[in-house]
Amino acid sequence: MGLLSARVMDWVWYQPNPVQWILWPLGWIYRAAVFIRRSLYRLGLRPVTELAVPVIVVGNISVGGTGKTPCVIWLAGELQSRGFRVGVISRGYGGNAADWPQRVEPDSDPSLVGDEPVLLSAMIGCPVVVGPDRVAAAERLLGEAEVDVLLSDDGLQHYALARSMEVCVVDGERGLGNGLCLPAGPLREPVSRMREVDAIVVNGGSWGHAGVFRATAVPQRVYQVAGTAQKPLAAFRDTQVHAVAGIGNPQRFFDLLENADVDVIPHPLPDHAQLTRTDLEFGDDRPVLVTGKDAVKCRAFAGENVWSVAIKLEFGRDEGERLMRRVIREL
Repeated sequence: MGLLSARVMDWVWYQPNPVQWILWPLGWIYRAAVFIRRSLYRLGLRPVTELAVPVIVVGNISVGGTGKTPCVIWLAGELQSRGFRVGVISRGYGGNAADWPQRVEPDSDPSLVGDEPVLLSAMIGCPVVVGPDRVAAAERLLGEAEVDVLLSDDGLQHYALARSMEVCVVDGERGLGNGLCLPAGPLREPVSRMREVDAIVVNGGSWGHAGVFRATAVPQRVYQVAGTAQKPLAAFRDTQVHAVAGIGNPQRFFDLLENADVDVIPHPLPDHAQLTRTDLEFGDDRPVLVTGKDAVKCRAFAGENVWSVAIKLEFGRDEGERLMRRVIREL
C-alpha cells in the first residue's frame, strides 16, 4: 500500500465520514469470504497441520502496524529466560527470494527475506524461518533446529497451521477504527473474532476493556547504523532531527520521539518500503533517526549521521507476569 493510499485509508477508517458507508457493502462481501474460508478449515475441507511442538500465533485483525514484532521479541525473551528453546516463523513480507521457505540470519538480505525477520533474528538470537506457507516454514525450522515452542509473527488468519495459543495485538491509540471489514474499515476479520483469541495485548493508548494486557513501546538506546557508537535517546533532546519510518503506523514512531522532547522533521514512508540512499539524505547535517525495522535495510549505505532507535515493549510487572502465566498454562 502506497503512502498516499495509506493516508486515504486512515482517513476513511479512523475518522467519521460518509465514504465508509459507500464501501460498506464491499466490507460485507469481504466478511462473507472470510467466513467461508475459515469454515472450510473448521469443517475439515481444508487440511490443518498439527506440529510436534506448541505454536503461539501473535497477530492482529486490523491492517497496519500494531506492535506484533515487538510483542514477539518480548515473548521470545520471556520464554528463553524460563528455559524454553524458541523458534520463530514469519511471512517474510517484502522479501523477493526465488525459493521459499528461507532461513534468516542477522546479516540476511532484507530484500530477499523481509525486514521484520532480519530484525527478529538479530534481536532474539534464535532460529528464524520465513515463507508464505507457514506450515512449510515451520517444518523446515523443526527439521533444522531443536525447539520447544514456535512463535508465529503474524499468521492469525493462516488457519492451515494449528496453534496452541493466539495473541492478538491492538494499537491502543487507534483501536479497531470504525469496526468494519476491508475495504470499508481496517479489519481483516470481524470484531467478534476478538472473543476467540487467548490474549489481547493493547499497545499504548486507552482502548480496551478489563482483561486485556496493557503494554507500552519504550525507546531504548540509539545505535549508529553504519558504526558502533550508541547513546541514550536523551542525547537528542531539544535537537532537530529527520525521522524516517517505513512502518505500518509511522506517526507512532514520530510521537515516541516527540514525547522524548526530540524536535522531529517527519518523513513517513510506506510500510516495508525499500529504502535508498536518497531516502536518508536531506541536504543538511542533522541527525537521521530510523526504526529498527528500517535500519536493517540501510546498513550498506547509511551515513555516520543515521541512527536506529531500539524499541522495547514493556508491560507493568503484574501485567507481564499475568500474561506469562497464561502462556505457560496454554503450553
